[in-house]
Amino acid sequence: MFVSFFPKPKLFFTSAAVWAAFAMVIWYLGGAEAGAIFGLPPAAADAPPIIGIAAFWSPPFLWFYVYYAIAVAIFYAFWTFYEPNPWQNWSILGSALIFFVTYFQVQVNVAVNNWYGPFWDMVQGAMAKTAPITLEQYYTGFATFAGLAFVGVFVSVLTAFFVSHYIFRWRMAMNAYYVSHWPKLRHIEGASQRVQEDTMRFSTIMEGLGVNFIDSIMTLIAFLPVLLRLSINITELPLVGHVPNALVWAALFWSIFGTASIALAGFMLPGLQFRNQRVEAAYRKELVFGEDHDDRAQPATLRELFENVRKNYFRMYFHYVYFNVVRYTYGQANGIFSFFIMGPSIVAGKITLGLMNQVAFAFSQVTSSFQYLVNSWSTIVELLSVYKRLRAFEAAIQGESLSGIDQRYVEGQVASTDRY
Repeated sequence: MFVSFFPKPKLFFTSAAVWAAFAMVIWYLGGAEAGAIFGLPPAAADAPPIIGIAAFWSPPFLWFYVYYAIAVAIFYAFWTFYEPNPWQNWSILGSALIFFVTYFQVQVNVAVNNWYGPFWDMVQGAMAKTAPITLEQYYTGFATFAGLAFVGVFVSVLTAFFVSHYIFRWRMAMNAYYVSHWPKLRHIEGASQRVQEDTMRFSTIMEGLGVNFIDSIMTLIAFLPVLLRLSINITELPLVGHVPNALVWAALFWSIFGTASIALAGFMLPGLQFRNQRVEAAYRKELVFGEDHDDRAQPATLRELFENVRKNYFRMYFHYVYFNVVRYTYGQANGIFSFFIMGPSIVAGKITLGLMNQVAFAFSQVTSSFQYLVNSWSTIVELLSVYKRLRAFEAAIQGESLSGIDQRYVEGQVASTDRY
């Protein structure tokens, strides 16, 4: 799955994580200020955020683009020299581009959050008649948002197009790898299905799951500082009282609680999904044999195999009941939790309408990132089941012992071949 697309996957991903951490440390220890040497200085510490799309071509943003490109170029040059790979343009440069555009999309959300404060404070002043505004000012605020929304939509469409091609290249690499080892794989249960369908499912799931994971990480990096800044205005939590950096701690607690609840409720599901693919494959395979051999796919055998399918589906339906109860209950509560924790500050009149909307939006972004496992659990379950099938498939290539079901199937195939 990975060795076909990435050069030396374990070392590659480890080096990518280390290099990314190193680049971030350099950035925060002085790299951000180094842009001043090239006429791209950072924003002043007390400078208000730039509202609107002009933020994306401000000097700090332009210097970040240059810094990121330099870091990627160094990493790419190293791997090109150390371990050339036919897919390296897609696996290295393509991955770097996906990281960048995902970060850029998150910055669009940050810019929208910066727009929330002044706009809704303006609306509050107009409604309370304490700070009258004109109709032109009101619609100008919407025009600013429309500009940000257009940038977000444009980048999202291009990103989806590129990611689709990136993932299909990954599938092409997997397909070529498995086909080159077909003589070792053809006797494995459902070999044709694994090469065609499982690689397709793996790539399709990775398209959504992988991008969402990257988005969650980038959102945390971008919005945690925003929550820290907004926590200056929210110092009291319900039932707890005064807490430094209250919003960050509330987001962390709520996300850990939700993740642990969902993980506990869905503990049984990956194994059931994996087993479901097994019993479906066994039933389908017997039907295929029945097309060519009169003594296969007899009614009694088919009834037994389909009974296994039924039992597994009914078990899975049962376990999904309490999993969905936990997931949907938490999802409903999550929608109002930020307003619950702002209760003492709202009642005391310490925050404005604009600040309340900024807190609610930033809090939802951070908690959604922390809740990656919560939001993606069903998809992760499916990915794990596909991964298990492909990993067992690859065991034959590497000369490893097969799993119990695969081994029994190969032995059964040999016996069946001897019979005919």
